[in-house]
Amino acid sequence: MRKMIVVAVREYAAAVKTKAFLLMLLLMPIMMGGSVVVQILLKDKVDTRDKKFAVIDYSGVVYDTLAAEVEKRNDEGIFTKDEEHKQIKPRFLVERVDTTSAARAETAFAQSERVMDEEILAFIIIGPDVVTGDGLTKDSTIAYHSNSPTYDDFRRWASSTINAQIHGLRLAAAGLDIDAVAAATKPISVGNLNLLSKDESGTIKPAEPTNRAATFLVPMGMMMLMFMVVMVGATPLVNSTLEEKMQRIAEVLLGSIPPFQLMLGKLIGTVGVSLTIATLYLVGGFFALKQGGYAELFPAHVVWWFVLYVALAVLMYGSLFIAIGAAVTDIKESQNLMTPVMLLVVSPMFVWMSVLQEPTSQFSVIASLIPPATPMLMIIRQTVPPGIPLWQPLLGVALVLMTTLFFVFAAGRIFRAGILMQGRGAKPMELLGWVFRG
Repeated sequence: MRKMIVVAVREYAAAVKTKAFLLMLLLMPIMMGGSVVVQILLKDKVDTRDKKFAVIDYSGVVYDTLAAEVEKRNDEGIFTKDEEHKQIKPRFLVERVDTTSAARAETAFAQSERVMDEEILAFIIIGPDVVTGDGLTKDSTIAYHSNSPTYDDFRRWASSTINAQIHGLRLAAAGLDIDAVAAATKPISVGNLNLLSKDESGTIKPAEPTNRAATFLVPMGMMMLMFMVVMVGATPLVNSTLEEKMQRIAEVLLGSIPPFQLMLGKLIGTVGVSLTIATLYLVGGFFALKQGGYAELFPAHVVWWFVLYVALAVLMYGSLFIAIGAAVTDIKESQNLMTPVMLLVVSPMFVWMSVLQEPTSQFSVIASLIPPATPMLMIIRQTVPPGIPLWQPLLGVALVLMTTLFFVFAAGRIFRAGILMQGRGAKPMELLGWVFRG
């Protein structure tokens, strides 16, 4: 036991006392939230060059209003509201296409060639019956043609503008007052509120609005933090075990400590590293939220569950990574064996959104009780209000613990048989033989 603790302390100290560890602590927030920050910083960094579009208006009643709305947008809607009055959106330029000089197909083809020649960005075809039609026939529809399907700003803007005009024309044709209809059909927003409660004096407190962003971001942040901690803490075990094997360091170590104790020492040290990382970020996240006035968003009620799941996840996956390092003889072989293990690690990512949206559904319950996915999915379900029954996380811990014990047992047998093997790596069937026959 003492030797195992010595190995664990050595593994822990070797990891946390390096400059690479400190650098990783600084870079991990960038890896987790850097894309979001970059998107926020670049939200106004768009191409502000003019965008030119052609309008083929067979109805004869849409283009003039559309052109007027374009001018209004270009004058008022593409600049910041501050004193700088900086342009942050491109100007839309529209031109009317003659609809009498050629057949419809020829007219559309001519505009398609203009798009290909980059004279215009896209063109719109407005059917002759868009006002009186039912929107089901070709003559009563609006078609947007473009060679740049990822640029959708003009199509969305023109769609709302044209539809508003057509609705007005239809109401006028039916003899209805446009303002009266607009007032009668104005939608009423449905507030998203928490439940009512009583204070200590028995007075009913009004419900507070639900913070949808926090409801989404907090569970996702907890899951991503656990994923990053497992990846940073457990995956280096493959290289460290393989390096000790290739450099014959393991042979020296096994002269004074049994293989199973050596493997457990490395695992315990790795768990310590992972918990150190998780603690630092949890504490940092709490103080960051507190500084910003959002301390109530910190999921303090699941912190201890999170720590427990992190420890079990690192033990579970770390044992597999150690087994891989002991069973192979070079990096290439280790990469081949790591693929199925990495699929287990990332498997919760495939279903986490469904679990977040319906944490109490039958699918969510079953998925969160499958041990490889339990740590990440269960912490999501516990973080989303109103939470889940206590028996479910307890059962999840029990299942993960049993799976972890089996993985550690299997990894111990593979480690004992493979750590001194040189020359070639073990095949999958050989690994199974080591696990079940010793």
